[in-house]
Amino acid sequence: MADEQTVKDLKPDFTRLRQVVTRGITVTSRSHDARFDFVSRFFAPAVGVAEDPVCGSSHCCLGPFWQQRLGKSELLAHQISQRGGILRVTCAGDRVKLAGQAVLVTRGELLA
Repeated sequence: MADEQTVKDLKPDFTRLRQVVTRGITVTSRSHDARFDFVSRFFAPAVGVAEDPVCGSSHCCLGPFWQQRLGKSELLAHQISQRGGILRVTCAGDRVKLAGQAVLVTRGELLA
């Protein structure tokens, strides 16, 4: 998108997005805040997630995308969903490494 405010102000039609045959849709732009390289939001209503608060898999794609545009292999990203989060994205060859804070929301055990 042209700017961060456009990404922030998006009001997706989730009924229509649910019909798009894909796992999810990422929207991104450069950040207006000098602390961050880019911002994003990720929508996946077709798989039951209207908006992912902080999507790791999306940032694995965004890392190389922004690396190419900004000429940096270490990026600081801000996912600007309602809950939001900050990720350190490092492009290392054919790998993308993500770092940030996480919140444990559930715990379980699988039995064989």
